[in-house]
Amino acid sequence: MAALAVAGVASAQSSVTLFGVVDAAVSGYSTKSNLYYTNPFAVPFTVPGSLKRSQTALSNSGYNSSRIGFRGTEDLGGGLAASFWLEAPITNDDGKGGISNFARRSTVSLSGGFGEIRLGRDYTATFWNDTVFDPFGTNGVGSSAIFRTNVNLAATHGGTPNGAAGSDSYVRTSNAIAYFLPPNLGGFYGQFQYALHENVKTDELNGSPSKKGRYIGGRFGYANGPLDVAAAYGIDTKDSLTDLTVAGKDRLKTFNLGASYDFGPVKLFGELSQVKDAYNLSSTVTLGGFPYLLTQGVSNKYNGALIGATIPVGPGLIRASYSQVKYKPDSAIVPFNFYNNGSSRASQFAVGYVHNLSKRTALYATLSRISIKDGQNNPGVMGITTGGSPAYGTLTGYTYAPKSATGYDFGIRHAF
Repeated sequence: MAALAVAGVASAQSSVTLFGVVDAAVSGYSTKSNLYYTNPFAVPFTVPGSLKRSQTALSNSGYNSSRIGFRGTEDLGGGLAASFWLEAPITNDDGKGGISNFARRSTVSLSGGFGEIRLGRDYTATFWNDTVFDPFGTNGVGSSAIFRTNVNLAATHGGTPNGAAGSDSYVRTSNAIAYFLPPNLGGFYGQFQYALHENVKTDELNGSPSKKGRYIGGRFGYANGPLDVAAAYGIDTKDSLTDLTVAGKDRLKTFNLGASYDFGPVKLFGELSQVKDAYNLSSTVTLGGFPYLLTQGVSNKYNGALIGATIPVGPGLIRASYSQVKYKPDSAIVPFNFYNNGSSRASQFAVGYVHNLSKRTALYATLSRISIKDGQNNPGVMGITTGGSPAYGTLTGYTYAPKSATGYDFGIRHAF
């Protein structure tokens, strides 16, 4: 009887939960690019004026990201608790992606009256606002233009940082040390995060390591009743060379401010975002017959905005959003690309409906369209799509500017 009593106390103090989401949808994606006429007289009549690509697929994660995870908490007494969270992405549409890693989240933490100290791989502080204040939660074809531009920026500047698994430090960062404020501050919340780059230092010439993979960020907000508002700032280091090589310095500096207010019949969302791509521009010019190397710090800006709403309708929910990202090149860029006057922008409209069959199961439909202006001014970054495989079409020897993209999801989500 004494042993059973001790076991009962132990089970009350500790808990482990298996959880997950299985989400699948029939999805369609299409893109259109138009021929950019730098010299229309040099283009043969046989060259098409526009190129289209399309794809139909059985996808996953159109409403919620498909995943499987384990989390647990141990009560250490005196208000102190230890916990862990291991969460893996799964690709239930083809069954090929299972629990091969915990790339979504892999953390261990200690919490108490002081707040929480969390170690491991987790969302970045700056990503939180992009997903919390988006009616579509950065899932499926409805994910905002802000989200898609940031994903492209992170991939363009070197992809995954040191230690990452299947993602990059826009959405998640590895090797992170994070502190979260306690939840009893009258609605105020916040976090600070520092991710180690883990690159090797040496005493060799030019041995200062690249800081690629380092992330520093913080978020502070206030939530009370129907109101939620938060601001975040982060610096993501994307160096491709050592810091002693001036041309290798590269930082993505992100600031965003988001808010939502639930009026009951409708919940409104809004976000402002700016990403500064700060790096050193190196070029060679010839003056008086002699070559000169010019190195100058530049900062290109990506200014984003989003407005959205969700409207409850019986057991369902209507979702809608409009988002836009405008590219503003540094003034130093314009002389080298005189056509790039800062007019390049991507605008997106998305609408969808979720029908809840129960608390765990839902049917959903989403439609999204992206329009791009002057896409040739920023290829590979402003050429965002609604998802899937079809990139914007092009022909060798000619410049095709991304023009528009359309996508849809019709799916089912089950959570457990």
